[in-house]
Amino acid sequence: MCIRDRFIAAGEAKWLRANGLVMLLPHGYEGQGPEHSSARLERYLQLCAENNMQVCYPSTPAQYFHVLRRQVKQEIVRPLVVMTPKSLLRLPQATNRLSHLSDTRFFPVLGEPRVPAEKVTRLILCTGKIYYDLVGHEQRKDNERVAIGRVELLYPFPEADVRDLIAAYPNLEEVLWVQEEPRNMGARAYMSPRLLQILPDELEFGYVGRPERASPGEGYPAAHNAEQHRILSTALDVSVPVSAYPKKTPGER
Repeated sequence: MCIRDRFIAAGEAKWLRANGLVMLLPHGYEGQGPEHSSARLERYLQLCAENNMQVCYPSTPAQYFHVLRRQVKQEIVRPLVVMTPKSLLRLPQATNRLSHLSDTRFFPVLGEPRVPAEKVTRLILCTGKIYYDLVGHEQRKDNERVAIGRVELLYPFPEADVRDLIAAYPNLEEVLWVQEEPRNMGARAYMSPRLLQILPDELEFGYVGRPERASPGEGYPAAHNAEQHRILSTALDVSVPVSAYPKKTPGER
């Protein structure tokens, strides 16, 4: 933590020393216990300011390739933090054609393909591997009122890309931030105020994820699977109202 705080996040501001260090941090909720989910994404996002570093959570091989390629070719040298879930290494859905590596670029935000935009009333925004859990869930099939967008670049915040994605759905009613991490972890505390600032006034905003926890993840696969299913089914069920706030007040336990 001392190295990260003093020399990576604040290296240029404090010491006038720029660096292009790349940090690949295993991070994903896969039912293997809390140590598999301990990259602490939220802590890196807390350190982000003044364009001091980049924080990414790529979900495809092409995105991973292009973010590393961009890091090498960047004119302004700055550190890069990448979340790298182990389950995406062998996931059949997380693949690309070779042309995606040679003929495209890194996209800060990815929309869900083949979704009838005029029917969408709920837009789910997420980052990382939970996207594949959402699109592969049984409630996703034939659910045309929901679209799922991936925020691949968390910092610097891709405001223009997020605005363009929201504008792509003319009948949108609500936007959700969905994450695997507990409420006090992950990207929620970073993303929520930024999304609320740019969302049109007529759109509702909500959060779906794990409640606040002391440990990053469950230690029992059965408990993990039950909680993961709850998150996915709540996010995909448009009949279930969602809120940006928990049911219990801050003083309750």
